[in-house]
Amino acid sequence: MTDLRLDREADTRAEDRVRRVELAISALLRIGVLTSLLVVLAGTVVTFVHHPHYLSSRRDLVRLTTPGAEFPHSVPSVIQGLEHSQGRAIVMTGLLLLIATPVLRVAISVLAFVYQRDRTFVVITSVVLALLLTSFALGRGGG
Repeated sequence: MTDLRLDREADTRAEDRVRRVELAISALLRIGVLTSLLVVLAGTVVTFVHHPHYLSSRRDLVRLTTPGAEFPHSVPSVIQGLEHSQGRAIVMTGLLLLIATPVLRVAISVLAFVYQRDRTFVVITSVVLALLLTSFALGRGGG
């Protein structure tokens, strides 16, 4: 009888661990998406405040929204744009946050599997994270 009770307690602790991890990951995803949305909206507002003619000139607005428009295309150019309070750089920061959210989720999953003592999934998730980071390091934008 005592062994059965100990097994139930161990199962309950394991379920509690899984539940806490699921809640943490859920919160991370919600916060990441909401934060990126707010940053993109703030960047849009700043862009239109700095360039009110976008609201009155269809030609200028089309130039802003066509493919190849003058948006920062690298992290250093985003940082430089943020230093000058450029709305386009703020929008790109929001998009970078949106891209980083699922990557951070994978990183948190590695820690979660360590916490749950699941070595198999620690290895698998670590490989996935390494592949994601490698693709960012080796990839290049702009074709």
